[in-house]
Amino acid sequence: MRYKIFGAKTGLKVSELALGGGMFGTAWGYGAAPNEVRAILQAFSDAGGNFIDTADNYQLGESEREIGKFIKPNRDGFVIASKFSRGATAQPALAAVGANRKAMVQSVEDSLKRLGTDRIDLYFVHMDDGVTPMEEIARGLDDLTRAGKIIYGGLSNFPAWRVATAASIAQLRGWTPIAALQTEYSLLQRTTERELLPMAEGFGLGVMGWSPLGGGLLTGKYRKGETGRATDLKASVLHYGGERNDAILDVLFAVAEESGSNPGRIAIAWASAKGVIPVIGPRTRAQLDDNLAATSVKLSAEQIQRLDDVSAVDLGYPHELLAADAQRATMTAGHWSEIDFTGRAVA
Repeated sequence: MRYKIFGAKTGLKVSELALGGGMFGTAWGYGAAPNEVRAILQAFSDAGGNFIDTADNYQLGESEREIGKFIKPNRDGFVIASKFSRGATAQPALAAVGANRKAMVQSVEDSLKRLGTDRIDLYFVHMDDGVTPMEEIARGLDDLTRAGKIIYGGLSNFPAWRVATAASIAQLRGWTPIAALQTEYSLLQRTTERELLPMAEGFGLGVMGWSPLGGGLLTGKYRKGETGRATDLKASVLHYGGERNDAILDVLFAVAEESGSNPGRIAIAWASAKGVIPVIGPRTRAQLDDNLAATSVKLSAEQIQRLDDVSAVDLGYPHELLAADAQRATMTAGHWSEIDFTGRAVA
């Protein structure tokens, strides 16, 4: 396992893969029982993994509880990320959900109890509710940091303009910086590249990319008629079916064969090569072992380009206009020396 500095706003040294806890528990009717959860966590730790991601609503709190039991003997050896805004019960009270400060304060206290720790290393607002002012969110995360409840704050599943607003406000007012972004990112979901990833780079945010396997679609198992989240937890898989998916899988299978690997490992390695921390979400120890093998995959520039080409998305306005303008500028660069600063041709 290799390690990376997480963004430019922290000095955190985190493993190149983060272990997602969405499948840790069975409250959703689909997930891993406690013994399997512990086996997954132990194997991840043994492999050198130190970055674990969860949320209060994952398996209605079971995920945080199981992770808390595991890390208790060696709490300082792990970087724990959690999230709030969706509630930790099947039918949360209206006042307990959202991104507002009340929900934030209540949720962090409950998560600390379930995790059995005195602080959360990286605390995310899980979802943008579209109504809470970014000033309130940024100040709330600053308050929790100063109170010692969390160490770093971040935003998950927010539009780029809202993240940029929070990061700017925090910077201007001397509050604790917004340090991290968590967003979906995979060969099936690259619209993140339009605004979110450039914004994160500009603000120096560490980026965690959830669902690097597209809910298991990029393993290719559904082509074989196997079951998984796409069949048993359908609401969590957003990109099922379509000609584009088939084309991506065709290239993915080809690259895997060339590399002596499998499609899932190639998909994780591709996401990692893009500078994000892939958040893997295994349900079994066998799935974890397969995911971890992605750290040994070395993709060539040509292979990455083929995967880029087949999975490319339209960047839209203004990006396509600006790209076209830059191309025109490059084509005419040789003539610039013939024009003076007033725009008149030089004799």
